[in-house]
Amino acid sequence: MLFSSIFSTALSVLMLASQITSAPTVDGTLAAVDNTNKNELAFAYKTPTADNTNWIGLYRASGGGPVDEKYVANSLVWSYAPGTQGVVKLDATALESGEYVAFFLAKDGYKWLAKPVYVSVKGGDGVGFGFMVDKVTVHNARQGDAFNAKIAGLVRPGYSSTTFEKVGGDGWVRVGGNGVISGVPDRARDSVVTIRATLTSTGESSNLQVTIPVKRTGTALVQNLKIMSYNLWHGGTQVSNYHEKQVKFIAGSNVDIVGLQEASGGHTSRLANALGWYFWQPQSGSLGIISRYPIVKEYGIANASGGVKISLDGETSQVNFWDMHLGYDPYGPYDFCFDKMTVEKVLQREAQSGRTPQITDTLKAMSSQLNQAWSIPVILVGDTNAPSHLDWTEALRSKNCGYANVPWPTSLKPTEAGLIDSFRIANPNPVGVPGITWSPLYPFHNGATGKVEPQDRIDFIYHKGNLEVLDSRTAVVGEPRPYGSHKDNEWTSDHAAVITTYRL
Repeated sequence: MLFSSIFSTALSVLMLASQITSAPTVDGTLAAVDNTNKNELAFAYKTPTADNTNWIGLYRASGGGPVDEKYVANSLVWSYAPGTQGVVKLDATALESGEYVAFFLAKDGYKWLAKPVYVSVKGGDGVGFGFMVDKVTVHNARQGDAFNAKIAGLVRPGYSSTTFEKVGGDGWVRVGGNGVISGVPDRARDSVVTIRATLTSTGESSNLQVTIPVKRTGTALVQNLKIMSYNLWHGGTQVSNYHEKQVKFIAGSNVDIVGLQEASGGHTSRLANALGWYFWQPQSGSLGIISRYPIVKEYGIANASGGVKISLDGETSQVNFWDMHLGYDPYGPYDFCFDKMTVEKVLQREAQSGRTPQITDTLKAMSSQLNQAWSIPVILVGDTNAPSHLDWTEALRSKNCGYANVPWPTSLKPTEAGLIDSFRIANPNPVGVPGITWSPLYPFHNGATGKVEPQDRIDFIYHKGNLEVLDSRTAVVGEPRPYGSHKDNEWTSDHAAVITTYRL
């Protein structure tokens, strides 16, 4: 895409200070070079320690780069920087609007050769300045309690010096110039406020309608809880304008907590910052969690999963929330449908794939929380890369390539641990509501194998504790075109998402 670049030293210093506790000592330099080719980002470099494998890589400024001189995620684009000085040009045609950071690194590794440089990329897709959504619902407020929410991230990235103001709505609502909503609700009803964002350099403006649900004094802050499991598919980068499309989808779904997969490289913090939410983003791996409500404790990584505690209403209402992304190869439905393996052989390969030990380790890490789930509910979401035993039934034998009653470990073990598959509670008939999540992009034919693609439900939301399932469904946006013609899809993933609504 075409774009214009704005290079800001002040922005670099501020953003680095927020991410790096102690900057390494460096003896080289890196500087952004503006030029007329809008499909490139150019960087001039100098170093006394020349090497043909020194390199410059670009990362999202929201996270994912080697700020501690250690690998965190792959760079978005990169190029070698040989010799003691020169200019490197990085292909920017696939970059979206937003803030990025370039690192000058040594010998195919992550040792700094210079201080990083931040750049702001302004998209040239013709959309221009404005909010990415027309309206949004923020987290719940309560009559008589102080409230605040952030909406500045909902402005399209790539624009600086934006100010915000309230142009209509209930009197208790205040809107700061930085886009923070605050105040104390004086009555128990939904408050609707209109907020204007203005680009100070040009005077362009855009309006956003914000709904604030207000609960009555003395009642629970969160009564219904909406959960999403969402595999981003390489962060969403396989589809054009993925950031705005993802933000629209999540905001429009009005969910409270999202478990993300394939979110490495700063995509978790990117989405959380846009929505004004809290997030958990491990230094490595594909997992991420974003939440409207505060994350008050982190449990770390357990093999292919990770968990946090989220406070919905101080210490009176909390949930333990786990996200998982299990191994993908070998894939059991392929073993059955393409190679006609026995059930015994496929179950052996489930263990070989890593999925069986991964779900075992996940449940072990969750065990104490599962034992106390009636005090603090437990939710486990994610992409298991395997079907459910609840779906491979006798009634679906023909759909499942002639097999039935397969005890898939990744669904059977959670069930044995007391976890409940929320989708099958809401939709108990797998014939009538199959809930396919793999794959909206491979609906009939797999171009890679030349074979018919098995269709399965491999993304899940499980729970244990005092939670009532009100609804559970799969979700995509629009009618995704199949892989190979997917670049401009409104839907940015190769999985369908799953959304479950609970009553606490």
